[in-house]
Amino acid sequence: MGKWFAILLLLLSIFSVQFGASIAKKLFPVLGPAGVCFLRIAVATVILVGVWRPWRFHPTRKQIRTIATYGVALGVMNLTYYLSLQRLPLGIAVALEFIGPLSVALFYSRRLLDFLWAILAITGIVLILPRGQGDLSLAGIALALTAGAGWAFYIIFGKRASGAAPSGVTTSIGMSVALLTVSPVALPRLEISHLMDPWIALAAVGVGLLSSALPYSLEMAALRHVPSRNFGVLMSLSPAVAALSGYFVLHEALTLTQEMAIACILMASFGSALAIPPEAPKPIEV
Repeated sequence: MGKWFAILLLLLSIFSVQFGASIAKKLFPVLGPAGVCFLRIAVATVILVGVWRPWRFHPTRKQIRTIATYGVALGVMNLTYYLSLQRLPLGIAVALEFIGPLSVALFYSRRLLDFLWAILAITGIVLILPRGQGDLSLAGIALALTAGAGWAFYIIFGKRASGAAPSGVTTSIGMSVALLTVSPVALPRLEISHLMDPWIALAAVGVGLLSSALPYSLEMAALRHVPSRNFGVLMSLSPAVAALSGYFVLHEALTLTQEMAIACILMASFGSALAIPPEAPKPIEV
């Protein structure tokens, strides 16, 4: 597989995630955000566990704690993100969530230029903050930022967990823990009768495939051939893709100020990723 084909796979992964989020938001009136989140993780867990068969792996207690922490962060990130989507346009929610990985990147950097990216990101948050009654939900903003914090911890603990077991095993166990994490919130609000509707059930499965199983598979294939610098640059396009998906699928029009806010966060993420020193792509152990 060539580098450009791998980049194409990553772009398809980004579009798959955001299109899946658009479908998920359409299901909110019936299943609720927590219910959709539960079904998304459940579908992805069944697929990943079936593929990787993690029961063949015999972890130590320390490895179990590491992977479990990673799974809890994954669950919190997904749940708060879906709850924020109920209150915010898709593009805004993704842009705010992206503050999480950006903060991790800036925290571990010591370059003066990164202060510019930090200022741009903060500017984006300030522009999004509500100023009047018709502005965005403050609760939605808080939930999206919480999802960003969950994403940051997911990155930190995910890196630790990656050395505990093969990546596919780690992810399948982590998704199982994430499913347990969101269950107490989601199950009391999820009416099984709704899933008897074949179209709703099909849409729920589609969300799981588009938002988790498919993009995960595409990224796993592409990351063998793409350095982390290129990966970071491409992922920084997520807020823009989310805004486009929200506009065309959900008909969520953004104000000029909100578009400027997304642009600030996008430029901060793009600039921070672009400044990572080039490296040779390394194969991922599976």
